[in-house]
Amino acid sequence: MPEIEEQIKLLVALQDLDLMIKEARDTDMSSEMKQMGFKLDGIAELQEARVNLAKRIKPQLLNRYERLAKSYGRAVVPVTGNLCFGCFVTLPTSYPSLKTKNSLLSCENCGRILYFP
Repeated sequence: MPEIEEQIKLLVALQDLDLMIKEARDTDMSSEMKQMGFKLDGIAELQEARVNLAKRIKPQLLNRYERLAKSYGRAVVPVTGNLCFGCFVTLPTSYPSLKTKNSLLSCENCGRILYFP
């Protein structure tokens, strides 16, 4: 598997962990989830998993992800039908051909990191 694809998969997993940690820390959300019968133990384990996962991502890419995540919440978004699912802008028609060149793509409008599911 090309290195860029692996890094993108790690970023998506990191983003999922970040969202789970955020939801578990949200007092309104967590009390609602507990009332529905969900256990919300394990925030420490999620944070540990995040640290371990972050170590596998290149530092420059991790810094970029964290800056975007602060601004947008979701820093890594899919492209479907030439549409950025972060800002819903149609991407240039050259983007699908670029994905085969093993390069990291960003939305020209919002700057989010793009991946093709």
